[in-house]
Amino acid sequence: MRTHIIRIGNSKGIRIPKPILEQTGIVEDVELEVVENDHIIIRPVSNPRGGWDIAFKTMSEEDDDKPLQVAENISHSWDDEEWQW
Repeated sequence: MRTHIIRIGNSKGIRIPKPILEQTGIVEDVELEVVENDHIIIRPVSNPRGGWDIAFKTMSEEDDDKPLQVAENISHSWDDEEWQW
């Protein structure tokens, strides 16, 4: 597919047709990479935290969002060697 460069403020860009966005899974953020000095690769950026809002809501509804109990007397050599108290 051939397209042309357009002006976007002080920058320039291209319009990516909707079918190409749907085919590649590009929704919002992309990663750009220049290879061999004359090729630009555009990759969709995955959202590693996608779905967390639903998971947190489900945990709350199931009363599974209580803090973990931490043992009070846990210590490690780091405590004496690396921390300044």
